[in-house]
Amino acid sequence: MGYKTVLKGLLPLAATVLSTGAFAGKTELTVYTAFEADQLKEYEKSFESAHPDIDIRWVRDSTGIVTAKLLAEKNNPKADVVWGLAATSLMLLKQEGMLQPYKPQGVEKLRKSFVDNAATPSWVGAEAWVASICYNTVEGEKNNVPAPASWKDLTKPVYKGHVIMPNPNSSGTGFLDVSSWIQMFGEENAWAYMDGLHQNISRYTHSGSKPCKLAASGETTIGISFAYRGAKSKKKGAPLEIITPTEGLGWDLEATAIIKGTDKLEAAQKLMDWSITREANTMYNKYYAVVGIPSVEKQVPFYPENIGKKMIDNNFEWAASNRQAILAEWQNRYDGKSDPK
Repeated sequence: MGYKTVLKGLLPLAATVLSTGAFAGKTELTVYTAFEADQLKEYEKSFESAHPDIDIRWVRDSTGIVTAKLLAEKNNPKADVVWGLAATSLMLLKQEGMLQPYKPQGVEKLRKSFVDNAATPSWVGAEAWVASICYNTVEGEKNNVPAPASWKDLTKPVYKGHVIMPNPNSSGTGFLDVSSWIQMFGEENAWAYMDGLHQNISRYTHSGSKPCKLAASGETTIGISFAYRGAKSKKKGAPLEIITPTEGLGWDLEATAIIKGTDKLEAAQKLMDWSITREANTMYNKYYAVVGIPSVEKQVPFYPENIGKKMIDNNFEWAASNRQAILAEWQNRYDGKSDPK
C-alpha cells in the first residue's frame, strides 16, 4: 500500500476526530438555552473551569423559539442538554418523551418547587425569572402617564399607545404573563382583561427583555417584562421604576434537562450536576433574586425588595398542559399588533 493510499484512508478519520473534539481530548456539548445572551460567557467559563474536558456550544434564542425548535427536532435531536429554558417548556418536552431522567448530585438542597416531582427528575431549576413592569419616569412625566400600581391599571385609557409587551408564542415572559393572568383572574375574566389591555398595546415583541429595553431607551413609557432586565437597565442609569403589580407576579424557572438519545450522556450528567451546585447558584444570584438554593440568596442591586413574596402559586403542570390552547387563543385574538418575525 502506497503512502498516498494510507493518507487517503486517514483523512476521513482525522476529520471525524476533529469534528467530535476527540483529537483535543474534549467532549463538545450542544446546549440549547434561553438564558440572556449577556450571561452566557460567564456561565460557560464557570462550568468549563470546573470541567476542562467539556466544551459548550450554545444555541440561543427566545423561549418559544427554542421550545419550537426542540419539538421540531423530536425525531432527530440536535441538542445534548437544555440549560436555561422555562420549566413549563421542559414539562411539555417531558410529556413528549424527549427528556432523559436523571437525579443530579445535591438535588436535595434545592427548593421543592425547583425539582420535577418524579422519583427520578427529568428537570431541575436554576433560578426564577419574575414578571414586572418597567416604567420610564421621564417619559411618564412628559406624556402625563402615571406609574401603574396594578395589572388592571394598564387597561385605563390614559395608557393607550404607551404599553409594549412580549408575544407569548415566541417569549417565555409573554407566556408566563398570560398563563399567570388566567390563574389569578380566572379564564373568562383574564381574556376580558387582555381584550382591554390589547386596546392600549402599541406592539408585541418577540423577546421578553425587549419591552424593558424599549422603556429604558424612552421608546415607550411602559414595558411589560421581567425584573432582571429592569434591574440591569436601571444599573446602567436608565430612568426606570420597576413595578411589581399588586395582584401578584407570574414567574417561571429557567431549568436544566438532558435530551434523550444524546451520545454524550456522561458529559451531560456532569453539566446537570454542576448546574445546581452552590457555585452555580451563587452565580445565578448575581442576576436573579430567587434561586434554587435559598441559603445563597442575597438582595440583587436595583431589584424590588421581597419580590419572592409577590410570586403567585404558579401551577406549572396546568400551564404546560394548556400551553398550546392558550397560545392559539392569544394568537387568534391579538397577533395583529405583533412585530414582524
